[in-house]
Amino acid sequence: MRLRIFTEPQQGADYHTLLTVAKATEDLGFDAFYRSDHYLSMGDGDGLPGPTDAWITLAGLARETSRIRLGTLMTAGTFRLPGPLAIQVAQVDAMSGGRVDFGLGSGWYEEEHTAYGIPFPKEKFGRLEEQLAVITGLWQTPPGEKFSYEGTYYTLRDSPALPKPAQSRIPVLIGGFGAKRTPRLTARYADEFNLPFGSLADTERQFGRVRAAAEEAGRAADELVYSNALVACVGRDDAEVARRAAAIGREVSELKENGLAGTPAEVVDKIGQFGELGASRIYLQVLDLSDLDHLELIADQVQAKLS
Repeated sequence: MRLRIFTEPQQGADYHTLLTVAKATEDLGFDAFYRSDHYLSMGDGDGLPGPTDAWITLAGLARETSRIRLGTLMTAGTFRLPGPLAIQVAQVDAMSGGRVDFGLGSGWYEEEHTAYGIPFPKEKFGRLEEQLAVITGLWQTPPGEKFSYEGTYYTLRDSPALPKPAQSRIPVLIGGFGAKRTPRLTARYADEFNLPFGSLADTERQFGRVRAAAEEAGRAADELVYSNALVACVGRDDAEVARRAAAIGREVSELKENGLAGTPAEVVDKIGQFGELGASRIYLQVLDLSDLDHLELIADQVQAKLS
């Protein structure tokens, strides 16, 4: 089981804060640093100092780190056209020496689109499918050949399909609770399926759907990596757990039910239950980015027990 750190910078974090967390992620032996792709805070916070762009952030971190993988849960498909996005991600992959993972989702938070003048189309899933076809098609086109695509939403003609990523294949992540279309897209395009903030029962059900879709598409179900994203709130004792829960405005009981909360032993046990269902990666949503002691505790008392 590998642990990855997952941040939500739209809630209030500048680049320097993210850099500090990313360096701690690397120094403490975690597998990867991920971030969300949002432009507007959620809940009661003011979001100060304001949003940071996901791929500009990851470009900077690509030059400031050397080992950890870098990625998004998930890049919003509504924010960027697929051709320029393919160029951006390939460039960041090259800047990192081939350490980028690419999570792509349809985009869902209408208020942030309104706040920054971004169109919010009614039909997002069809666009997502075409974006996956275009982006992976551009990356996979052999050098010297051209890429063309004729879709409902996007048309490309005689693209040189450059630049190429540093990796021969950038891992693609797809996630969500969709019962039919999400598993089908995962089976066709993804290397990893991620279930965000789901219970053990949700995980068993959705992993099963994805496995079935992969086999129906002619892929071995075990070709895919299966992962969960869960909020983390770990403390050496109950008092420390309560303090960390209060700092992020959550209740301990709710976090224990819906996330990874409690003492290290409790969290190790629950991670093991997700592992039994097929998860091999856990994305730890860390909401208090100033609490680096939290990361140290997880590294020393949770991650060390999982190796």
